[in-house]
Amino acid sequence: MRFMTITAALTRTSARRIRLATASLVSATLLILVSPGTAQAHHGWDDFDTDRLYYVAGTVSEVRWGEPHSFFTVTLDDDLPADTPERQLPEELQAPEDSGPINVAPSYSGAHDALEVVIAPPSFTGPWGLDRPLRDGEQIELVGYIGESHDDEFRPVAFWYENGRPVNQVLGSELPATPLPVPYPEGGSRSPAADDDAPASATGPGTSAAVVWATLGVALLAVLAGGAVFLRSRSRRG
Repeated sequence: MRFMTITAALTRTSARRIRLATASLVSATLLILVSPGTAQAHHGWDDFDTDRLYYVAGTVSEVRWGEPHSFFTVTLDDDLPADTPERQLPEELQAPEDSGPINVAPSYSGAHDALEVVIAPPSFTGPWGLDRPLRDGEQIELVGYIGESHDDEFRPVAFWYENGRPVNQVLGSELPATPLPVPYPEGGSRSPAADDDAPASATGPGTSAAVVWATLGVALLAVLAGGAVFLRSRSRRG
């Protein structure tokens, strides 16, 4: 009888460990699946007109630094050049399909004297060139997109501070979309010729998403395989 009691206790302990291991495996899997999707949602470009890049420069104010985005206001200079001045680009954006559109982006000529700028949070911006909060009163230059529903909002793909230090805001190595040719045609539709001539490496966010999900699939399979081996070993010991 005592032997049977001990055996039953060991069986319950093994079952409890298996349940805990299974719960940990499920939690890890959910974390892997949810985190990239959340990051992509937070740092998406859907609210901005990615057909048209613009150059702006001015003075920083009203800095709000933190998660899930950082914000600040740029009061625009009165004497913006015709297009982007010659600036050192982030290393990841020096390929012709990225550097070309950035280097010829026309200066903003809209109705607003100041733009509300949204950038990635410190956890993302730090590794891509900006290791401190921006300060009220400092000068900044940016190339990016105007908001589609709010044309006083601006989202940069790259910007420069402290006498030309470049910061990558694509958080990768390609622009979110292939911009329209400059000068921009009237209307919002993309030129078919521009799409036909777009380099294969500049296919936009779809390519990046495919790479992300393929990586996730491999990681998920590795987690599941490791969990199966762990559960089998626990079961044998029990």
